[in-house]
Amino acid sequence: MGGRIRSQEDHPITGPLMRWYEPVVCWTLRWKMQVIAGALVLILVTIPMFWRLGTEFMPAMDEGSILYMPSTMPGISIAESQRLLQLTDRIVMSFPEVDHVLGKTGRADTATDPAPLSMLETVIVLKPQAEWRDAHTWYSNWAPGWLLPALRHITPDHISEQDLVARMNEAVKIPGLSNSWTMPIRGRIDMLSTGIRTPVGLKIQGADLEKIQEIGQQTEKLLSAIPGTRNVFAERVGEGFFLDVTWDRQALARYGLSIDDAQNALSTAVGGENISTIVKGQERYPVNVRYLRDFRSDLESLNKVLVSTNGDKQIPLSELATIRTLTGPAMIRNEDGLLTEYVFVDLGDRPVGDFVDQAQRELQNKLKLPAGYSFFWSGQYESAQRVRQRLMIVVPVTIALIFFLIYCSTQSVVKTLIVTLAVPFSAVGAVWMVSALGYNMSFAVWLGVLALLGIDAETGVFMLLYLDLAYEEARRDHVRLTKAQLYEAIVDGAAKRLRPKFMTFATMSIGLIPILWSTGTGSEIMKRIAAPMIGGICTSVILELLVYPAIYAVWRERSLDHERSHDPILVSTRIDVPQPVGTDATR
Repeated sequence: MGGRIRSQEDHPITGPLMRWYEPVVCWTLRWKMQVIAGALVLILVTIPMFWRLGTEFMPAMDEGSILYMPSTMPGISIAESQRLLQLTDRIVMSFPEVDHVLGKTGRADTATDPAPLSMLETVIVLKPQAEWRDAHTWYSNWAPGWLLPALRHITPDHISEQDLVARMNEAVKIPGLSNSWTMPIRGRIDMLSTGIRTPVGLKIQGADLEKIQEIGQQTEKLLSAIPGTRNVFAERVGEGFFLDVTWDRQALARYGLSIDDAQNALSTAVGGENISTIVKGQERYPVNVRYLRDFRSDLESLNKVLVSTNGDKQIPLSELATIRTLTGPAMIRNEDGLLTEYVFVDLGDRPVGDFVDQAQRELQNKLKLPAGYSFFWSGQYESAQRVRQRLMIVVPVTIALIFFLIYCSTQSVVKTLIVTLAVPFSAVGAVWMVSALGYNMSFAVWLGVLALLGIDAETGVFMLLYLDLAYEEARRDHVRLTKAQLYEAIVDGAAKRLRPKFMTFATMSIGLIPILWSTGTGSEIMKRIAAPMIGGICTSVILELLVYPAIYAVWRERSLDHERSHDPILVSTRIDVPQPVGTDATR
């Protein structure tokens, strides 16, 4: 019933690894300076690749639905708004990837939903992605059917959501309609936190609404020309249409009317009044009474609206007031004590950070702001800026804590610096993996990088621990270590004790690599957390197995040379003894 414990050399996994790794360590020690220089060059080459990565707040999470929110100019009628909503819904519903749509127009009678009549909303519920149209991929021409399910986890063979939104945007390009696309949950969160319903937007502030609107229209033209911009819409805050009624107080007094009586008569004729409610099961419908459209559609008809007096006389409105149409603020926003206008920017597949950097340069060079007016970016970019400011504190503090804990364990600054070298080594793989997968630097990616720092410190401590154990054992066996004996000890510590280091790497890989094949809601964020950890742990282990022995050998060689130079040595002293006369001096 008993079994024998296999040695590392006889183990079917660690045995071949040790036999393969031992000559590699010997080669590394033979060319240690070149290996260290090559690692430094690899780190320097990675820096430009990092700066080319796009930046965003959080990756777009697949919610299984899309929120389509087009905007029109102010003054649109309810009938025209309803017609546009039905038209766009029919166009969107014609796509085979769409299951059903639900559109909404109008303005709620509540202060918590200040959406104007000119803003439409349509929730587009999508079918499962397995039912979407096919798209040509790198394996479409040769992959057998049994292999397709596995390859789909790497590269989906159906059109992407970005491609679907781009096709929908082209289909619903209607004159006078500016489109914007987002996710229902994410869009609501963005609107609640920043007021901007698109991924990025501009807030223009000043003291005069007309001047703010003029600046917004100039900004709209400039941003439309920037690559990656799908739609830009600047609010027309000063183009609202209003019916202005100036009451003649003397005429009202002559007929014994108050201003409230006259205004109630006008509001009932134009806007209507609910006089009853129809009950149908659980449903309730208000009964509204007002003039027919022909009697309230123009100023001439409104002047003929009759106002009842206490004496049951019907007085035309033209004898009691002057009615005219005016333009004015459609909506007044106030933020930080200043009047504010929003400019909504709907982006395609371009990262938000890259777009804002280019747009900021364009606006600074071409947009001339008068004194007292300013603009700043908002939306997801505003959230990304807050995260970036926190990361500027969190990342250095995390590295400092790791450095402090390693120093408490090793009690040596040199050993702590050697272990900390895992940080740049792991950054190489993290940047390469993120770039290869086409991800942008986001808060999720930075979370993976922070988790990677602790893992790399662990693997570095493992390597240094076994190198120190082998070195101390060699010091006990030999009074003075030679260079060959030092290298033999390093090879013993690096190659013959490979099992715990390989187990640490294998455990991390087995646990994280399946995340890259995951699908479903939330997988987009998990993939971006796991990607830098997988890439970083791979390059970190490879570079540690190659570079750590070389750095350790350089450090110990200098320590041994320093010890030899300070050891006491025997100095032979020549004493001249007097020789007898006649003797041979050379004897």
